[in-house]
Amino acid sequence: MGMTMTQKILAAAAGLAKVEAGQLIEANLDLVLGNDITSPVAIHEMDKFEAEGVFDQDKIALVMDHFVPNKDIKSAEHCKCVRNFANKHGITNFFDVGKMGIEHALLPEQGLVVAGNVVIGADSHTCTYGALGAFSTGVGSTDMAAGMATGKAWFKVPAAIKFELVGKPAPWISGKDIILHIIGTIGVDGALYQSMEFTGEGIQYLSMDDRFTIANMAIEAGGKNGIFPVDEKTIEFMKAHSTKPYKIFEADSDAEYVQTYTIDLSTLKSTVAFPHLPENTYTIDQVGDIAVDQVVIGSCTNGYMSDLRTAAKILKGHQVAKGVRCIVIPATQTIYLKALEEGLLTTFIQAGAVVSTPTCGPCLGGYMGILAAGERCVSTTNRNFVGRMGHVDSEVYLASPAVAAASAITGKITSPADIADIQA
Repeated sequence: MGMTMTQKILAAAAGLAKVEAGQLIEANLDLVLGNDITSPVAIHEMDKFEAEGVFDQDKIALVMDHFVPNKDIKSAEHCKCVRNFANKHGITNFFDVGKMGIEHALLPEQGLVVAGNVVIGADSHTCTYGALGAFSTGVGSTDMAAGMATGKAWFKVPAAIKFELVGKPAPWISGKDIILHIIGTIGVDGALYQSMEFTGEGIQYLSMDDRFTIANMAIEAGGKNGIFPVDEKTIEFMKAHSTKPYKIFEADSDAEYVQTYTIDLSTLKSTVAFPHLPENTYTIDQVGDIAVDQVVIGSCTNGYMSDLRTAAKILKGHQVAKGVRCIVIPATQTIYLKALEEGLLTTFIQAGAVVSTPTCGPCLGGYMGILAAGERCVSTTNRNFVGRMGHVDSEVYLASPAVAAASAITGKITSPADIADIQA
């Protein structure tokens, strides 16, 4: 029996000719990631086992993004801890205020991840980089500490589920709608500790931003990782952003999959995940009349340029509904600057929205958009658990940037097709 794409990457990283699902391996790491919440824990763990230093100062990325710029004394102390660690060990890829971005958008943009890499990060959405044909997965802070010290990590080789994407998406249908549809189909534990491997001719219609979004939310289906094949779009992106050598791995024709799903992209509709799980999905025509108090457009899932362009196209010439707070968060400083140069920020502000510096902020209930009891938010973020964005009696509805922007105009969950004077 052959190997899947993920299994081939892990076998190469472990120096093995072949691996099988369920096998325990020790693999060499190409990058170890931490942020301002998880890195201090890892640093303290390194202190406990008296590590002499880091395995490679160029292969560690520390990104201050969750509560940055610091929202309180505790977050300031966390960042100080990481800043001191980065200075002490000469960490090349340390991203602080003015240079930071939301980590999972920032690392590909900075060219730190390429096809064939093995990446761990002390953040569950590290699976984002599978869009580039890399194996990337979230780990705990203790594993991050071991990774920083040794450059190695233990893995149980995952089995795989194949998702064959066919057809061309309709206007306004994005990567967010696709992954919400998939999660709604298989459930939040439908891919538990399995590799979600995306294939099919439909991939050609997905931008890199779409692929990052889909891979990012593999964890919301319980996946160990999500991964896409490397095609011309992937190679073009890597050449534009990185000088690192990459290696393309392809699944064997006789690779074994636990299950195969065929997703016809041409049939998908805008999809919304109701509280309090990403699997609780409804198509836009099933939503009904649901008023909202807040709209958030941003995050590591949907803070890319294509997302901001989509939102601006819908908001241009309109006003955010009375009583609705619309918060736009570009994912990185580079995206922020491009949005400024293209006039998107002007569009957002004229529409009555606010624009934040890159931060995870409201996604995890940190700051810049906390909900009070009884409030509802349409958000382009990736989780809508109880209390995720504030009070336990608040509600978060996950949706695409197009649906979020349209909802900001009407004050209720709305299809972009219902905003009369715009065209996809």
